[in-house]
Amino acid sequence: MSYDTSPDRPRVLAIALNPALDHTIEVERLTLGEVNRGLGMQAEVGGKGFNVASCLADFGIPTAVTGLLGQDNATPFEALFRGKGIQDHCLRLPGLTRVNTKLVDRSTGHTTDINLPGPVLTPQARQELLAALLAKIDGLIATGTWVVLAGSLPPDWPDETYHLLARHIHQAGGRVALDASGAALAAGLTAGPDMVKPNRVELAELAGGPLDAMPALLAAGRRLMAGPHGPASLAVSMGGDGALFLDRGQALLARPLKVDLISTVGAGDAMVAGMIAAQLEGLPLPDCARLATAFAVAKLSRLGPHLPAPEQVRALAATVELAELA
Repeated sequence: MSYDTSPDRPRVLAIALNPALDHTIEVERLTLGEVNRGLGMQAEVGGKGFNVASCLADFGIPTAVTGLLGQDNATPFEALFRGKGIQDHCLRLPGLTRVNTKLVDRSTGHTTDINLPGPVLTPQARQELLAALLAKIDGLIATGTWVVLAGSLPPDWPDETYHLLARHIHQAGGRVALDASGAALAAGLTAGPDMVKPNRVELAELAGGPLDAMPALLAAGRRLMAGPHGPASLAVSMGGDGALFLDRGQALLARPLKVDLISTVGAGDAMVAGMIAAQLEGLPLPDCARLATAFAVAKLSRLGPHLPAPEQVRALAATVELAELA
């Protein structure tokens, strides 16, 4: 597929309908029901779409964002976009963008999330914002542009929102990467996204039962891809067990790398960014799996949606071990 390489066109557009400011607090050991002394706090721009855009920008890929931002606390988002050269086309709403709290237990590396729901809007306001969002998309994408649909939907937005957006993007010549959960993911899949990245729990929800063993996980992934609107590529993130990567011809298990773990927050978003970067480079599935895994692993040693220099990420990718699955 050819790409529009005009200087004012991003190669990737990330859409975040329900972003957040993530307040990450570190404790030595989290004890529920007790007073816990914080070791430090960091406020970071959050929301899956913005996390993907941030990692792609760190890798040097021209990226734009759109979505919904509360104007009263937009400054941190604007600073991130400005600092990384990300084109900001977000729609501003009165009030605050939601704030999420993440508690990082240093003793285990586990993160406990407390996420707020997001802005509540009237049906008319939702329709007006959706129309404005579609106009933004039309002005930003061209044939071959990758568009990321990721994260939760704000309260009362219909489950079919990602389906509608994906169809509109395809009609404009764009390609869709979908990373959502629950009913929003199920509805979005009916629009035939080009790439999907559920985690193991999300794929099990789609499959209607637990996927504890690799044969069941692989079979569920194959069924998803074989459906009438199946994606061309699929990755299933499995935390410490690595990740499963599928296309029409291969199935690969990428084994996890050992790194100094700071926070798991955003690792899946970094994997999506790595998959898109690999697609833009035209890499085959094994190299895609290595690069996407390297993105995720590089993110694990940092708070917030940030990567080290591209050469360090590529060096990590060269060390990723793959196993081919029947």
